[in-house]
Amino acid sequence: MSVRDDEAATHEPVRHWARSVLGTVPIAVASSIAVTLNLVTPAQAVPPETAEQPREKTPTTGSTRMAPASAGTTTSAPLTAFAGVPSSYTVVSGDTVSGIASRFGVSTASLLALNGLSWKSLIFPGQVLALTGAAASAPAPSAPGPAAPAVTKYSVVSGDTISRIAGRFGVSTASVLSANGLSGSSLIFPGQQITIPGMTTAAAVTPKPPAPAPVAAPAPLPVAAAGQVVALTDEMRGNAALIVRIGRQEGVSDQGIVIALAAAAQESGLRNVRYGDRDSLGLFQQRPSTGWGTADQVLDPERATRAFFGGANNPNPGRTRGLLDIPGWTSMTVTQAAQAVQISAFPDAYAKWETSARAWLAQLG
Repeated sequence: MSVRDDEAATHEPVRHWARSVLGTVPIAVASSIAVTLNLVTPAQAVPPETAEQPREKTPTTGSTRMAPASAGTTTSAPLTAFAGVPSSYTVVSGDTVSGIASRFGVSTASLLALNGLSWKSLIFPGQVLALTGAAASAPAPSAPGPAAPAVTKYSVVSGDTISRIAGRFGVSTASVLSANGLSGSSLIFPGQQITIPGMTTAAAVTPKPPAPAPVAAPAPLPVAAAGQVVALTDEMRGNAALIVRIGRQEGVSDQGIVIALAAAAQESGLRNVRYGDRDSLGLFQQRPSTGWGTADQVLDPERATRAFFGGANNPNPGRTRGLLDIPGWTSMTVTQAAQAVQISAFPDAYAKWETSARAWLAQLG
């Protein structure tokens, strides 16, 4: 027998006795005795259990959030828990209005109203949203921080594309998309500020847009107050007259024309806009991706109006359903009938335009 075997044989009864005794004392005392007697080493001690939280992707924004903890698991406070709601929030890539509202425990409707937005409005990285009334009346002072490097900003004008802007500054389209949190399918609009990566304001001068002269950014959408009539601008009047004319051609009743006017007022402010939520475009914010036609077709106000009315002259037969295709629409309210065609996330929004729509029809005949 070797010396090592002899030592093992000598200590084995002691180890056996110690293990039997350790089973009768508290685990905290037992672990100390075990280390002292060299029965176990500190490396063998079981580490405290930690609750490693899995991460999952939210279905709407793709941003990472903590998954709900299971019962009995101790976790840190969830991302949506705050001691108090801050006065404002700066939008980052991937944000949505509903996601921001949920994060800070406020309603989506109040957040939209506080910032003068509608459900069709776009938000973009760097935009500051008010979360409380105090932020809407006076900007909250920002904490001092390290100075950010200067970057070149370019103001979008009518006719611009991301690839065209990138070419002017000699940078790649992919780098401009990445610097602004955009994708290849993102829309840009006149007046939007685009960051040009890898350049300072001293090193580059924003080029003048090509002729024709820059087009002013679109005017804000008109806002309807309950019981009041919104005055028509020349652009609004022209589109309202077009809706009335086509309604008469299709044999639509006055009630049906009022529904169409209210729908267009809510969706676009009675303007043929070239932007909107996701791929929504035009007078009625119809979406090419859901069968309403190509981008050029939904931007044709006459075609878009015929698609809204539907019926025998529906330009999208079998693909979209217009007002005349809705069973029982004549017994619905204005907002119910408009919602049946538009399928809006805010189904009651059309009601506030009913008073104005009836007044417009009376003016236009």
